[in-house]
Amino acid sequence: MNQISDIMTRDVTCVAPNDSLQRAAQTMDQLNVGALPVWDGRQLIGMVTDRDITVRGVASGKQVDSTAVSEVMSSDVQCCFEDEQIDAVMEKMRGAQIRRVPVMDRQNRLIGMVSLGDLAMHAPNETKVEDTLEGISKPSDASRSTLH
Repeated sequence: MNQISDIMTRDVTCVAPNDSLQRAAQTMDQLNVGALPVWDGRQLIGMVTDRDITVRGVASGKQVDSTAVSEVMSSDVQCCFEDEQIDAVMEKMRGAQIRRVPVMDRQNRLIGMVSLGDLAMHAPNETKVEDTLEGISKPSDASRSTLH
């Protein structure tokens, strides 16, 4: 059990870029998740989180029933490949301070997600998981919190 494919969550639900913030939030609620990949039918174009909806959407006065996910999503998505080593993906998550990473196959199709929870439950090296959590949890720089 060394590759991300060994621990990732499969059968990921996506939202479309033109789906409303309300639809994305309802999907998150139904699935009990805090983030969804944004798929345009051909490729992964972003990620939307519950925080994106709250801070970039609701707090900015956007209407949740008519604002498109594409208006609040993060388009600079860090991904990994199914055959990458778990340690390498943990390092990527720590460096980018992200809790979830979409998993792609080598044909760039979305095949899963790996989360900090997946790592905590299944990663072989507990110390590296703790280091990853610590790196993700450090306060980020102010540029990451700017609105799009």
